[in-house]
Amino acid sequence: MTDRTPTFPPDGTALPPAVLPAQVRRQRLEAGAVRSAAEDDQVANEVPVALVFNGISHAVMMCTPQDLEAFALGFALSEGILDTRAECFGIETRLAACAPAAGEGEGGDPETPAVEVHLDIASRAFARLKERRRVLVGRTGCGVCGIDSLAALDLVPEQVPQAGWLATLDARTVLAAFDGLQALQPLNAQVGSLHAAGWALPDGTLTDVLEDVGRHNALDKLLGRLAEEGRLGTPGFVVMSSRASYELARKCARLGVPVLATISAPTALAIDIARQAGMQLWGLCRGPRAVRYAGGG
Repeated sequence: MTDRTPTFPPDGTALPPAVLPAQVRRQRLEAGAVRSAAEDDQVANEVPVALVFNGISHAVMMCTPQDLEAFALGFALSEGILDTRAECFGIETRLAACAPAAGEGEGGDPETPAVEVHLDIASRAFARLKERRRVLVGRTGCGVCGIDSLAALDLVPEQVPQAGWLATLDARTVLAAFDGLQALQPLNAQVGSLHAAGWALPDGTLTDVLEDVGRHNALDKLLGRLAEEGRLGTPGFVVMSSRASYELARKCARLGVPVLATISAPTALAIDIARQAGMQLWGLCRGPRAVRYAGGG
């Protein structure tokens, strides 16, 4: 995996301290007894990220502030706002600010750091976006916040392309990808609270790992990275450090990813989506075993 140290904003200026891993004070306790003196620690930050399409804000997601252009592109594709990468003409990331945090007064930080990612998209895609009449307010644990009715749930996935290598994908190969996942999570090594989405070749070799506090965000970052580099549709599969939920399976199906493997168990609806789409869905991928819930005969 190549070094992809992010620069942010695009002009390379540094992130303000509040959106980097936060420094906190902690004490370790055991059964109520203090086991150590107060010490410094690092924890992950969640930063509001507004996704702005042709000047109109469509979604606000809480994200880890790195790989945000890949995230925005992956979100636009996996949510069906864009049909192809070619419908996005440009992406620009800008620092912004939210209202003051509760309890802050004079002398404190007046505003909470935030980010806006502006996407210039084709008029056809923008017209479709406006027709959806959907504004998402995202949280790290929910991928369908903000839809205005049950009818807006999209439970009929596209069929994913089939390829010869899928017939030979086995537990050993899937687990090989998971074996390499932890080493490619540098930010999680610091803060211990991030999800990861990785792209593995058919032989189980990991080529990309993207991190975020939200599992949906991590997947969107990965899908956006693949789209940026013209690798969507190439042989490979997704591995994730989470459970397999409906939203993750649906995003993969929409972009033609034939295999999703997760470290925890899937939900029943995720299995149903995968089976409808003709995907392989693996769960409980913790060596020496992995469980295939859909696909593969």
